[in-house]
Amino acid sequence: MMNRADTLLMNNPARARLQRAYEVPLLQRLGAAFGGCEVVEIGCGRGVGTQLMLERMGAAHVSALDLDPAMVDRARRRLSRFGARVDVQVGDACHLPLDDESVDAVVDFGIIHDVPAWREAVAEAVRVLRPGGQFVFEEVTRHALQRRSYRTFLEHPEHDRFSAEEFVTELERHGFDFPQPPVTRFFGDFVIGVAVKATPPTGPSRP
Repeated sequence: MMNRADTLLMNNPARARLQRAYEVPLLQRLGAAFGGCEVVEIGCGRGVGTQLMLERMGAAHVSALDLDPAMVDRARRRLSRFGARVDVQVGDACHLPLDDESVDAVVDFGIIHDVPAWREAVAEAVRVLRPGGQFVFEEVTRHALQRRSYRTFLEHPEHDRFSAEEFVTELERHGFDFPQPPVTRFFGDFVIGVAVKATPPTGPSRP
């Protein structure tokens, strides 16, 4: 659970503007495409990212999950006008309430660095994604978390933090491909990219 400073930062209108004006266009340039897709957002907060997926990225349906019931309530109010196109519920990134290979995309707008067992969260994304599905991420690296400002005001797991390279390597270990190389931004504080779950090879047909 995020502390008060984390919550204020995530709910700041400037954060929403950054998502609209910078993050979503960048992710689209990197290949994020949700037209007609079943999408899940982990750590949806008050629902700004989910709203953008529905309005600007063409998602057919979004399952928006957050560990904080207060954030879930706020997201439900924000997203109520989308009706059956969205489902907002309490959910843990390490234990997604979804069937295996049931979604076309998993979206992570900077939540996995808050998960102590972050590798489990990556494995859950792998589990629920269909082959060829996208894992879309904007993540905060160890480089950022070591800054005094982060250490002073924000709470994050103290152990097993990842660099941009380590995060990408973990995705590759699970068989993800990168049609376009992930990018780092703000002096290496963020790693942003679109990874595609490998499609199992088709065996030779029998005569």
